[in-house]
Amino acid sequence: MIDRIHEAVRARGESEGDGDARTDGGTATVADDDAGSFFGSVSRDFLGSLPFWLPPFALMGFFVYGAIGWNFALSLVNVQQFNQPNYSQLDFDQYLRAFGDPSFISAAQNTAVLLVAFTLACLVVGLLVAILVDRHVRFENTFRTIYLLPMSLSFVVTAQFWLWLYNFDNGLVNVVTQALGLGRYKWISNPELALGAVVFALIWQFSGYAMVVYLAGLRAIPDEHYEAARVDGASTLKMYWRVIVPQLKGATISASVVLMVFALKAFDFLYALAGGFFPPKGTDILSTMMVRQAFSAGNRSYAAAIGIMLFLLAIAIVAPYLTYQYRRGEL
Repeated sequence: MIDRIHEAVRARGESEGDGDARTDGGTATVADDDAGSFFGSVSRDFLGSLPFWLPPFALMGFFVYGAIGWNFALSLVNVQQFNQPNYSQLDFDQYLRAFGDPSFISAAQNTAVLLVAFTLACLVVGLLVAILVDRHVRFENTFRTIYLLPMSLSFVVTAQFWLWLYNFDNGLVNVVTQALGLGRYKWISNPELALGAVVFALIWQFSGYAMVVYLAGLRAIPDEHYEAARVDGASTLKMYWRVIVPQLKGATISASVVLMVFALKAFDFLYALAGGFFPPKGTDILSTMMVRQAFSAGNRSYAAAIGIMLFLLAIAIVAPYLTYQYRRGEL
């Protein structure tokens, strides 16, 4: 009986071997057939998907990446107004000009202050409001909706709203400061106050976004962490500072990147606030300077160089975040 079983197993192995190796000197065909069918299926799927992704990919490549490349080429020549560029001689004179231009240095400094002050203030205010809402205050949903409402407004609407609030004669801000005995101030035309007034207005608009991000992070923390901190005798302040806030690292990074991108896009806010290409003294940033050089001064190449530097600044903000997300396996 056992011998018959061994013979059957041996015969089955020989039959499988015959299927893998041909007697005419060829190689195995089973694996080849599987590989061929796999690549054939991939080719059919790839060709079938072309009409769906190729047109938008081509349009994006032409109008986005092609425009960036053309803008970089334009920054390497010297062209005024709408004259025809001469690409026979390329150099980096426009970039050297920028770093020697006091107006560019001032705009770059204002951009850095706006990025840092606006982002940090939004994060702090958003975190405090998120903690307050997370503690289930009365009318939580109404309060959250009202606080998030400014973010739904455009930069232009926000600028007009704060332009009225900052009005020297009858603006609400000066009415309040005068009632408190602090006097009235030219919030927009005063170079020492203008940038702070702009930052405060942007905080009012976007701190609601930080609040929503932090609130989602707080709601994701298990209740056991709060209970363990209380059992250990930690006060409310220590519980949030040492236990809860460290767990909001991901929310902080995500909100910081989005807020900094919003700060880089503040051109229309300053344009509407100033009423033109020339923002109030002390509030000129790289984006307003770029547009002014392109359409008011007619320095197209200089404006293109500023645009490329703004693009690199945005990449410097977004690239580390994408790397962080990739390492966490979230991309």
